[in-house]
Amino acid sequence: MSLNTAALAGKSPEAALENTLAKQDRNRRMLRIWLGVVIFTLFCLVLVGGATRLTESGLSITEWKPIHGAIPPLSVEEWQEEFELYKRIPQYQEINKGMSLDEFKMIFWWEWAHRLLARGIGIIFALPLAFFWITGRVEKRIRLPLVGLLALGGFQGFIGWWMVSSGLVNRTDVSQYRLATHLTIACLIFAGCMWIMRGLSHHSSDAVGEKKGRTFAAVLFCLCLFQIYLGALVAGLNAGLSYNTWPLMDGAVVPADLFMQQPWWINLFENPKTVQFIHRLGAYTLFAAALWNMIRMCREMPGSPHTRRSILLFVLVSMQAALGIITLLMHVDIHVALAHQGMALVVLGFVTAHWRGFIGEYSAPVTVEVRD
Repeated sequence: MSLNTAALAGKSPEAALENTLAKQDRNRRMLRIWLGVVIFTLFCLVLVGGATRLTESGLSITEWKPIHGAIPPLSVEEWQEEFELYKRIPQYQEINKGMSLDEFKMIFWWEWAHRLLARGIGIIFALPLAFFWITGRVEKRIRLPLVGLLALGGFQGFIGWWMVSSGLVNRTDVSQYRLATHLTIACLIFAGCMWIMRGLSHHSSDAVGEKKGRTFAAVLFCLCLFQIYLGALVAGLNAGLSYNTWPLMDGAVVPADLFMQQPWWINLFENPKTVQFIHRLGAYTLFAAALWNMIRMCREMPGSPHTRRSILLFVLVSMQAALGIITLLMHVDIHVALAHQGMALVVLGFVTAHWRGFIGEYSAPVTVEVRD
């Protein structure tokens, strides 16, 4: 950022620099508030999506109407029309046959709320971004990442319908592959917003460039994201409704028949027992990695912000592990299961911020040009 002759404005170069930095701080604060609202809305969207899945409501709206679909049925005739469309799909014919219109409305509202929130995210993200961009509040280095997140959000809308369409013919639920893809992309958008927001915040200068800690923080992020992907596979296969014991699974530490399907690798995605077992292993791995990260930070950087974050991260991972066990033991009670899903996002957001902390805030070098 270059400041020409400050005297033209009747100010010294130092005063002009101070004003410029103050303006930058105000702009960054506005962007952080906006991104915080986006992150909170994304959090709500994922929770409503989880409730939609747990109540088996995701197939209640059988058509993709990005614009017109924002308006729910407003008359008895329109409700009946939606209900008749639902009656054509296998989920109604094989599972919900004979349900009343009032019962249909209950599952319809979950899916409608999920789609409405998804549309709202686009508005909450795009309109403020356009305003900040036009008024010069968006720094060049974050313009492309923000546009990329906006594009990924638009693509996510298509992925959502691609997922729903998998359950409209020959299935009574959606494909676990597509469900996992849908949730993973949502988490990437969530983490991307957190990354940019954290970069716009003030950072401590303590060990910002510490390479080993930064690398391991990146590993923790990947483990967390992969664990969420595995959780989506578990949800897609309803694998949490079976083998509801812990620490043993089906009476053993390593249960039998994990690779009974052929080819063997298909078990990793389509065998409920194998998928749940791998999800358990992923949880153990993430717990151990968070513990090691905390111990290492306490030894090598005692008292630093990174160490304090590593301790809190371990606490959050421990809470998430406990929620996962309770969810399993309670046969996927909807309230506990939603808490488990919500805590997964909290952990993901915190590990993203932890990783970003090793890189530091977005630098904004300022030079002052003084002419004779």
